[in-house]
Amino acid sequence: MYAFSYEAPASLADAARLSAAGGRPLAGGQSLLPSMRLRLTNPGQVIALDGIEELAGIRRAGNALVIGAMTRHVDVARSADVQAAIPALADLAAHIGDRQVRARGTLGGSVAHNDPAACYPCAVLGLGATVITDRREITAEDFFVGMYTTALAEGELITAIRFPVPQRAAYLKFKQAASRFSLVGVFVAQTGSGVRVAVTGAASSVFRHRGLEAALSQSFTPAAAAAVRIDAGELNADIHASAAYRAHLISVQTQRAVAQMLG
Repeated sequence: MYAFSYEAPASLADAARLSAAGGRPLAGGQSLLPSMRLRLTNPGQVIALDGIEELAGIRRAGNALVIGAMTRHVDVARSADVQAAIPALADLAAHIGDRQVRARGTLGGSVAHNDPAACYPCAVLGLGATVITDRREITAEDFFVGMYTTALAEGELITAIRFPVPQRAAYLKFKQAASRFSLVGVFVAQTGSGVRVAVTGAASSVFRHRGLEAALSQSFTPAAAAAVRIDAGELNADIHASAAYRAHLISVQTQRAVAQMLG
């Protein structure tokens, strides 16, 4: 690694001050630390957020769940509140990476990093969640900008994410066997305003599939999803899967998610 200084603030105010001055926030470290070890990143100053109690925790707020940015994947997976209100979100968290990753990785870190194959951004967009920072609130529609890019300003910190409780939801992930990231993951949610379908792993960033949403809003059946043509034109192609295969997976995973929700 390049040489760097290490700060461990005890309050959000101190963390925000250090971050605004150019320090690099460290959440779970599942992405930042590997890039530092490879000398791909030279942060100069690292700000560890795991000692800030106000950034962790899960609470019900009306018809929503508010989950702190530093809440670990394992805590989301095991939370009775999440399992009762949004079981699809608990199931998603339970299948991120392996036990070590789930014990260290955080909700806020994953969402801020916006890896194009990460699971949490799919839930945030699929549920129409709101990202709460130390400066403002950002809707999911406005938050994810592109590959590893979000609407966060320089030095801005995610403090929590507010997830509306859907009528029902499901997340289906076809994972790459070695990394356990998504070749394609699909989050389907039925809400009072219609069906939302978010896709991860298939393109440069998480996205909503409007064609599937329109079809499923008319007829919430696997057959309706199967009838939607999935355009492979802007999808990823790599050593793991072609764009055409990813398009096929989007259709299949959506059909399976709908079937699961119908029970």
